[in-house]
Amino acid sequence: MDTREPSNPIGTSLEALKSGFQQKSAQVGIIGLGYVGLPLALLFARKGSPTTGFDTDPAKVEMLQQGRSYIRHISDADIAEQVSKHHLQATADFSRLGAMDAILICVPTPLGPHREPDLSFVRNTAEAIRLHLRHGQLVVLESTTYPGTTDELLLSILEQSGLRCPASAYVTDEQAVLHAAPAPEPDFFLAFSPEREDPGNKDFQTHQVPKVIGGVNAPSALAAQALYQEVFERTVLVSSARAAEMAKLLENIYRCVNIALVNELKLLCLRMGIDVWEVIEAAKTKPFGFAPFYPGPGLGGHCIPIDPYYLTWKAHEYNCPTRFIELAGEVNSSMPEHVVAAISTALNERQRCLPGARILILGVAYKKDIDDARESPSLRIIQILQARGAQVDYHDPYFPRLPKMRRYDFRLESVELSAETLGRYDAVVIATDHSSYDYPFIVRQARLVIDTRNATRHVIEQREKIVRC
Repeated sequence: MDTREPSNPIGTSLEALKSGFQQKSAQVGIIGLGYVGLPLALLFARKGSPTTGFDTDPAKVEMLQQGRSYIRHISDADIAEQVSKHHLQATADFSRLGAMDAILICVPTPLGPHREPDLSFVRNTAEAIRLHLRHGQLVVLESTTYPGTTDELLLSILEQSGLRCPASAYVTDEQAVLHAAPAPEPDFFLAFSPEREDPGNKDFQTHQVPKVIGGVNAPSALAAQALYQEVFERTVLVSSARAAEMAKLLENIYRCVNIALVNELKLLCLRMGIDVWEVIEAAKTKPFGFAPFYPGPGLGGHCIPIDPYYLTWKAHEYNCPTRFIELAGEVNSSMPEHVVAAISTALNERQRCLPGARILILGVAYKKDIDDARESPSLRIIQILQARGAQVDYHDPYFPRLPKMRRYDFRLESVELSAETLGRYDAVVIATDHSSYDYPFIVRQARLVIDTRNATRHVIEQREKIVRC
């Protein structure tokens, strides 16, 4: 049973809200308890803020209430400790949003069937908040989206409550904001602060990554900054929610474009008989003016394959084509087809056809050593191979079985990775280079290895079995 007392619903000022964050008396609500929301909820809970996680999935809520984790890199002990201290709760009861002083939205923003933004999760969440919105609450959107979502879509839905949060420009220096001409305080505060999670990255913890913040007005920016500076080492205030939304897109488009560049160079290097991985290693010895990016079988994850299309879609409203970004998306999206073509060619050279061939995919996570398969190129590779008549299995230590996803429902289970198993397949495809894989063993036992990640670069024996693509 929730024993918390609801906050004062009327007249909560910015100063009172800031004081509540500092004293850890303010209630923090996180909507969406996935790879972004759960680490964020834990971060606030560890710092002593009373934190409630909201999710529509009752299985997630039940596991958290029992002190159990469903994300591999978050331990049961981490969850159990915060639950036992009553710093962390989980619920599917969205009527409790009215008791929250700050509400952070961490819901998916996927693409629709025609690569258009699907903001249904954001809309539905905003409608749920609107029903319980009260004076003095802070609402922050963290989900990646196109510039204008916060102060167009989200604000318009929340103001249907009858409360107002007028959008206005401001300067980014906090002291200048505080000493600006007085203006009426909004009924509630609204901001955008992009998530910057990188699952599996052991070099940077959530609180160490600077938190970019943009409000729809100055009081909202300061309210969000007051919240986040309690748990993040550094906050970065920008002049608007739109600027913060664009900053997040720039980060991921930068990576998307550069990955597309090396993917295209890989295709050229293959035809020219040049090792693109050797070229990258040589180029990155330059101590300035170069940042290494690496080719692969395609892009995966919740950001890089999706975010660029949010901006290209919004750009049409301004009659401004984004050809460079769209071309990068096309190059990266075509890489699974390239992998399948390389598999087919390698089989043909060994007098074996793709239809009827037995193929083992190693790794369905979108990158190494994580239990996240969202937008993984491995899934697209499996789909294409099956469509062309191949018999496909997979192995991944992080996925005993493949769950049903928005676009895929393979109903496959991970096979055992033994010498006998490896020897049964016509080709073994390294799609994700998990650290746990014994690559010399894999090469020894397999008939043919298709390496999309340069994972076998240190394997000396039987290199004639390896095809890098």
